[in-house]
Amino acid sequence: MEYWINVILLFFIFGFAGWCMEVILKYIQYHRFINRGFLTGPLCPIYGCGAVLITVVIGNLASVESGFVMTFALSFVICGAVEYLTSLVLEKIFHARWWDYSQKPMNLHGRIWIGNLLLFGLAGVAIIHLVNPALYKLFDCIPLKTREVAALVLVAILVADFVVSYFVLKLVKVGVESSEADNTEEISKEVRQLLTNRSYFYKRFSDAYPDVIYRTERVQARIAAVKAEAERMHKEAEKRLEAQAEKVAASLEPAYLIRADLLGKQDALIELLYDEQSANEEMKTLKAEIDRQKSRLENHAFVKYPFGKR
Repeated sequence: MEYWINVILLFFIFGFAGWCMEVILKYIQYHRFINRGFLTGPLCPIYGCGAVLITVVIGNLASVESGFVMTFALSFVICGAVEYLTSLVLEKIFHARWWDYSQKPMNLHGRIWIGNLLLFGLAGVAIIHLVNPALYKLFDCIPLKTREVAALVLVAILVADFVVSYFVLKLVKVGVESSEADNTEEISKEVRQLLTNRSYFYKRFSDAYPDVIYRTERVQARIAAVKAEAERMHKEAEKRLEAQAEKVAASLEPAYLIRADLLGKQDALIELLYDEQSANEEMKTLKAEIDRQKSRLENHAFVKYPFGKR
């Protein structure tokens, strides 16, 4: 029982530490206080869950508990899985992505990226080998009954906060689904306006996630339609360029080459159709006239271009 009481307290301690880190980072970015996290209170459950999972898993692997490399690797994997699954579940439930690492190097579907994973690994080493031993010593100085009451009160507050936050996000989901906008920027404006006109809890959420990306079926359909239209226009432009290139090539071909090709085909046709033995006088006369005119044309070309076509 004491073990799980300590685990619960670790969850709240690291969840609060994660909230403080998020607030500091956002203050540096926006130069103002932003109450970060899914919950209204000063707690980021994702950090608490990651720290607790690391503590429980590595605590049950006594043979490798003292190994820094194994601690780093497990923290890398465990915290990465927690962040990825949290992003996926929240997006599926509320049609919104609360963070997006698509522009970061070596990311996985924009939900996690290598920079955070490396920090998770280092944080896991610090938690297991530095922070947790100090906290357990502190817990030993506090009576078990006091720790039980503290854990019970904190869990009750967490449940109440979770219920309130859930209804806030349900309102966000309704606002997103009922929006007529076809892009995430317009939906964001509508949701912010919807939340601003309500109580502090709703306004707090609006400020907590200024970069949220909404992914409704309407937005996804619009993005797919834009991509399809762009692809269609690209193929149509390629066809037009090919046709134009053929026209340009034809216009640049010298006339004498076209004339020579035509005469060659006419000669071939005459050879196929004309038979000296069966031809009548009219056909023989016409054949002789064609040969005479062809000879004139060849002599004319030689006089005009005695050294060949240029």
